[in-house]
Amino acid sequence: MSRLDETKPFIPVRIALLTVSDSRTLADDRSGNLLAERIAAAGHELAERAIVPDDVDEIRMIVGTWIAEERIDVVITTGGTGFTGRDVTPEAVEPLFDKRMDGFSIVFHRLSYDKIGTSTIQSRATAGLAGRTFIFCLPGSPGACRDAWDGILAAQFDYRHQPCNFVEIMPRLDEHLKRGKLRGQSVPG
Repeated sequence: MSRLDETKPFIPVRIALLTVSDSRTLADDRSGNLLAERIAAAGHELAERAIVPDDVDEIRMIVGTWIAEERIDVVITTGGTGFTGRDVTPEAVEPLFDKRMDGFSIVFHRLSYDKIGTSTIQSRATAGLAGRTFIFCLPGSPGACRDAWDGILAAQFDYRHQPCNFVEIMPRLDEHLKRGKLRGQSVPG
């Protein structure tokens, strides 16, 4: 089972946080505030924070901008993962993925099922990797954000977490890009 290797140092990561909502402000963004507090409490850096309306182009633009920024390691979105007409976060973000992280959804739904039962199927929580940036699209409820952070993300973004974690593989995320450059091949992007 998982454990912390206290002989390793803690390595903070830089996380950008995007709330997708037509009605929230920073003052009343309960899910965003919960995640921002947990990010800081864990020792990570909140590199950026924004709120955008439920609009595919606006969501994709800001997430795409953050992916391109070297100083951002992780993007977390909250909101817009349901089935209503305004829920468009997966449609906006998934085309940006180079690699999907199907295991995230599976584990998230397993944790969620223990708390809310079959209602978990109403979420389209998703995750992936774009270049060297991890992206997680969480539901907009504080409970779902708490479950995702406490049950998955906190451990995976702790370098001391064993048997493995995202932080230890971060230096190798763009190997395919470097390999192409080393061979003299042009690399798109």
